[in-house]
Amino acid sequence: MVVVKARGWVSDEDFQELLRVGRYIGRVGGSVLFELDVGKAVSNGYSFEDVVNLVNELNLEVEGSIEELRGEFSKYKVSLEYDPQTGYVVVKIPLILHGRVKEKLQQVGARRLGLQNDVVVYKLLPYMLPTLGKLLQASGLSIEDKQGLLAKKALPFKPELVNVKLRDYQEEALAKWFENNGTGIIALPTGSGKTLIGIAALTRISERTLIVTYTREQALQWREAILKYTNTPGHMVGLLYSEEKRIAPITITTYQSGFRVIREIAHQYSLLIVDEVHHLPADKFRFIAVHAIAPYRMGLSATPYREDGRHEDLFPLLGGIVYYKTPSELSERGYLAKYVVYTVKARLNPEEWKTYLELRTLFEKYAAGRPFDKLVEEASRGDKSAAEALRIHSKIRMLLARSKSKIEKAVEIARRELEKGGKIIIFTQYVEQAEEIAKRLNAWLLTGETPVDERRKALEEFKAAKSGVLVVTTVGDEGLDIPDANVGIIVSGTGSRRQFIQRLGRILRPKPGGGEARLYEIVIEKTSEEFQARKRKSMDLDEFSSSSSS
Repeated sequence: MVVVKARGWVSDEDFQELLRVGRYIGRVGGSVLFELDVGKAVSNGYSFEDVVNLVNELNLEVEGSIEELRGEFSKYKVSLEYDPQTGYVVVKIPLILHGRVKEKLQQVGARRLGLQNDVVVYKLLPYMLPTLGKLLQASGLSIEDKQGLLAKKALPFKPELVNVKLRDYQEEALAKWFENNGTGIIALPTGSGKTLIGIAALTRISERTLIVTYTREQALQWREAILKYTNTPGHMVGLLYSEEKRIAPITITTYQSGFRVIREIAHQYSLLIVDEVHHLPADKFRFIAVHAIAPYRMGLSATPYREDGRHEDLFPLLGGIVYYKTPSELSERGYLAKYVVYTVKARLNPEEWKTYLELRTLFEKYAAGRPFDKLVEEASRGDKSAAEALRIHSKIRMLLARSKSKIEKAVEIARRELEKGGKIIIFTQYVEQAEEIAKRLNAWLLTGETPVDERRKALEEFKAAKSGVLVVTTVGDEGLDIPDANVGIIVSGTGSRRQFIQRLGRILRPKPGGGEARLYEIVIEKTSEEFQARKRKSMDLDEFSSSSSS
């Protein structure tokens, strides 16, 4: 028991404050006595330090050792513990504190599990832990964090940039990210050096870092860039994917592997960098960001925009878009090549046109005037007519994408550009289409079926060539370090704006002598492809200088 004694007169204000931390005993020999009550003090928001300060400010005499109170106060802490089995943070609050903490737990979406021995237990998604920590600390509450979940996780060395200097827009992007408390999405075109921004953030934060990439090739490229542009020792960078599993202070993983291991490693990292972040909203992949504790978060993408609208899911997980520059803006500043986009129209042959009109009639019958997103929604709920409309819509897209006239146009454009000494990438959606074009042009070919060694050989040969044609399927949209080219030809694709920007970015690296890049988009005239091309270019996210040819 610790008793404090105030000699002489005590003001009403001081008396009331003493009642908040103790029990009034009475007056003895002209002194006012209080027994300090830790439970009462805690319930009124007082910490051990607050009580010590009060005793000193009021010049109270102490009977007993006030240090004995420290142990009593330690019983009234909010306890944090990470459970790798469930992937949740378990939060335990003494019942006496629950009233003060309940609202804060609701703010971060914590779920109450129950009451155990006068302790209220909650579970919390790890990505909200840094926010809860700030709320608790601002309230003066003591936190028991034996695993150091909220502690700084410093790297065992001081990384620094070497052999490189950030461009002005890269510094601008990094500054905006720091202004947003080290969170947010940076959207810059392909070839503008997003990876270097992430590496610069790593050096300035200087804490344990987890980097998530879309492909294994990207993971290897990140490791190579970190070793090239920083003084980081090789053994400090680990790769974590199907063929290699080594956790290190800086760990690079793929989305697939990250999903499998995040619960085991979530509490080990302070900085989370997610490359090609537009993939993250997929339920399986967003699991990584939700279950990582890292308070610092950076998303990177050529454009985070998604046609399904789920890009908005990224904002609470990563902090919103903090910096964006269009290809045209960086082109004007001389960091990317000047470019022009040509919309090239092709026509269906009579047999294809007849099939197209028949399918359009069927689609309109089953769609019954419903917009496309409505059809998707109703088909997911079991509406048979909506499902049939979507099936027919898919057949229409396939017919247009695989039209023979598109192959003819692509070959015609490629041969014309080859005569000018062009270095050309042809983008298709379908393997058989890619194979036919590559055969007719004697071109290098990359598909998802191309073995890794052959893929590497093709890229090296294309890079070394002064002129030539590389035909790629969607494997070339992201995840591959495709060598410089000055001409792109889009034969078929998803029609999404993001894919268009990614493909444009493949030809935008600055050219010797300031040469211009040219992107040809082949569309079937008088069809939905022509409409989609116009619609994509009119969207606010980016503007393309374009001209038209047929």
